[in-house]
Amino acid sequence: MILIFMLIWAGMIVRLYHLSIKSNYYYEELAKENIERKEFIKPVRGEITDVNGNLLAMNQIGFSISIKPHLKADSPRVKEIADALHEAFPDLNITMMKKVYKKQSSPYNHKFIKVVDFIPYADMMGAYAKLSLFPEIKIDAETKRYYPYGRYAAHIIGYTGRSNKKENAADPVVDVVGKVGKSGLERYYNKVLEGELGYIINKVTATNKAIEVLKKVPPKDNKNLTLNIDIALQQMIYEAFAKMKETGVAIVMRTTGEIVAAVSYPAYDPNLFVGGISVKDWRALQEDLAHPFTNKITHGTYPPGSSIKMGMALAFDKAKPGILRSTEFCNGSMTIGNSKHKFRCWKHSGHGTVDLRKAIMQSCDVYFYKKSLKVGIDAMAKNLRSFGLGVKTGVDLPREFNGVIPDKAWKMRRFKQPWYKGETVISAIGQGYDSVTPLQVARYTALVATGNLVTPRVAKLVDGNATKPIIKPIAFNPYSIGEIRRGMYDVCNTLGGTAYRTMHKLPIIVAGKTGTSQVTSIPQSTVRRLKESELAYFHRSHAWITTYAPYKNPQFVVTVLVEHGGHGGSTSGPIAAKIYKWLYAHNYFSDKPVQKIDAAKQPERKIVKKKAEETNAAVEKSVKNIQPKKIRDKKRAPQLDLF
Repeated sequence: MILIFMLIWAGMIVRLYHLSIKSNYYYEELAKENIERKEFIKPVRGEITDVNGNLLAMNQIGFSISIKPHLKADSPRVKEIADALHEAFPDLNITMMKKVYKKQSSPYNHKFIKVVDFIPYADMMGAYAKLSLFPEIKIDAETKRYYPYGRYAAHIIGYTGRSNKKENAADPVVDVVGKVGKSGLERYYNKVLEGELGYIINKVTATNKAIEVLKKVPPKDNKNLTLNIDIALQQMIYEAFAKMKETGVAIVMRTTGEIVAAVSYPAYDPNLFVGGISVKDWRALQEDLAHPFTNKITHGTYPPGSSIKMGMALAFDKAKPGILRSTEFCNGSMTIGNSKHKFRCWKHSGHGTVDLRKAIMQSCDVYFYKKSLKVGIDAMAKNLRSFGLGVKTGVDLPREFNGVIPDKAWKMRRFKQPWYKGETVISAIGQGYDSVTPLQVARYTALVATGNLVTPRVAKLVDGNATKPIIKPIAFNPYSIGEIRRGMYDVCNTLGGTAYRTMHKLPIIVAGKTGTSQVTSIPQSTVRRLKESELAYFHRSHAWITTYAPYKNPQFVVTVLVEHGGHGGSTSGPIAAKIYKWLYAHNYFSDKPVQKIDAAKQPERKIVKKKAEETNAAVEKSVKNIQPKKIRDKKRAPQLDLF
């Protein structure tokens, strides 16, 4: 009995200790909640500007409307409030407002219930005096995201939208604000742009009426972004795609990694998403075969085609030093072992004896076929990935895709099948399983131009702090990289180069490489290959051109992809040429003298150009005598048909 008595008293003592000491903090907080009310102050979302200070993402000033809780939905007072709101703003959906109010008006909720997210400042001014007479209505200052340039920079800037439960739980600022960056820079830099919450603690009565401010902490807001993007260039490129009625991508990047322009065409209007996109608009975006909602800059993966050949040559040299010093003979095709399957060059008659420079200039496929068999797919893939192909670039944009640079292990994981030599051959010219993003091609072009693998950057200043360049030098054999660069020079500046007709008359010397990446295979039985213009649109090849300039002092990379555009030189080349003309006209090269190449040091160009001019003059004269009207109507130089 004594033991039982002692146990009961011990339990009572423990409980007394728990209530009076251990739970003191808990009950103290409960008491505080009865006399104190904490209200969060929303931070103003930071703005986004281009390199020249033009606003790309800004905040419109307006108001939100909230209604006091615990009102009966069918009471005369609620009807009076609804009528006043409808009279002030006829477009408001009163039925929807009542549903929102009824859902959130629980006995445990003592906060005003927001029923209207945003009313523009001008619209509210005429109604504010009357609505403020209702003690049940609370009008708060509110901001709404607005994108002045709309679709021109949609895939770079992104958009904000209403947050979901998962996003609210992950971020207390988002939980209070109710908006979050959904894509682009708005998503990537959301933590910066959203700022930090402020709060105010009021002393309240039993009826929850504030009678005294106990503490106030202002929010930390206006954390802005300044970009490397020039919106004027962005607009020019977008309109160039629109005029051509082509879909694709164009990227302009400094060789240090700063992205000056990046266009994915077509695009969408991000303002559609700010207040919630309609079903009709969403369906239109999803059903558009041009995929305007897809950010092709980082999410589009394409066969690189011949644009990969510079990197492929460097991969050969890394794997087997000296391999690029030997020539290969191209008769238009080749076979492997005893197989009768022909791996054809794009030029049916072949290129003859081909060295590295000529292989780049004339984009000889057989040269790369033969070299690839001497190196093997594993060594090729390993080195290409180290050059930035098939791996994420690290750009400050969300959800970047990897692409694929395949090897034996990849195919076994993916298809549970062995690798074949024929797959090595087609991978060597950027076909087969190869797939890369346009930004990867731009990045690796900067590597070829400078020897530095850079990390692309869209943002220049983040909350006033400059972003730091990330540069990784990669050493190359001087002979190999020199011949590759000279070959890229020939592509754009020597007659017979695949981009000569669109790039050789620019005010700055450009080096580059074109690419035609097939999307459908060509049967072995096909003797005469159809022209790209004769194919159905979705069977046409993608057209690449990737370039850098000036040739001897690389400052900019311009990469253009036109989906199903056919040939890189003739389709993507004109867009790249426009970009360089725009850059030159707007003094982007003014910090250093415009590069001039000494013709004496380029005798092959001088001789070839002179012969070409003589030949073209003769051809033009003879053709005019036969078909003068046709040539005049085309308004195209006859030399375009010589190569």
